[in-house]
Amino acid sequence: MAVRFRRLVGVVAVVLGLTFAGMGPAAAITGGEPDGNGHPNVGLILFYSPDGRFRCSATLVTPTVLVTAAHCTVDTVGKTLVDFRSVVALQPPTGYPVAANPATGYTQAEIEGAGFRAGTAHAHPNYSNFTDLANWNDVGVIVLDRPVTNIAAARIAPLNYLNAFAQPVLNKTLFTTVGYGTEVRKPDSGPQKPTPETYPLIRRVAQEPGQKLSAQILQTNGNINDTRGTGGTCFGDSGGPSFLGGYVVTVTSYGYTDNCRYLDGLQRIDLKVVQDWLATYGVPIPTG
Repeated sequence: MAVRFRRLVGVVAVVLGLTFAGMGPAAAITGGEPDGNGHPNVGLILFYSPDGRFRCSATLVTPTVLVTAAHCTVDTVGKTLVDFRSVVALQPPTGYPVAANPATGYTQAEIEGAGFRAGTAHAHPNYSNFTDLANWNDVGVIVLDRPVTNIAAARIAPLNYLNAFAQPVLNKTLFTTVGYGTEVRKPDSGPQKPTPETYPLIRRVAQEPGQKLSAQILQTNGNINDTRGTGGTCFGDSGGPSFLGGYVVTVTSYGYTDNCRYLDGLQRIDLKVVQDWLATYGVPIPTG
């Protein structure tokens, strides 16, 4: 799960609190506000990799499939835990189970026995592990062992949907980002330097203005001080969605700084290379 580009802010090491040098997987919404029941189809995912236990965010797009980031799925061992609660824990503990054998990860029985949903992680076969900007493909899915029957699935954007929002429209467009990442703020005690705070562990939402659109990536301005928006992604928001026009248009991929107050990098999912792959899992592809 090692990534080097400037800073991937999305993956959170649940046990060790790891951070990554350089660009890294994305994190939690900094600023913004609690989501409440605003996006019930956005869930937290928890999984083991050879480096430990991590969390990301994901979006239900069919009764059995969640879309997330490839870097939240590519190294998974065992099953992935899925939790759609808006409020997980205001303070520790989270109540999530620990795998009996971390080397092999969660089992379906362990996850379901604790009252959560279990699924299997898959990464896009052309995910470049952040080595090829032209073929980023930081998209993954969680295929659930049992369908969700009480939550409406989100819709993914039609093919090339974001092309209509290139500059000069882009920086006037607000994207809604959602996730379970950490919030960077002054701690309740001790040194008052803003730092990523794991608790409360809740689903948060922010509005981010567009900054740059490429063939694979949408960059947004996640600076909480940008008066056009309300905040941005941080550690733990990786794989979480951004919404526009009622569609899921991206998944959170990376960020540039440790304090989560700069640009956010979001993987487009309105691309043929992504949508052809999602279709193999039964994800409906809108025609326009």
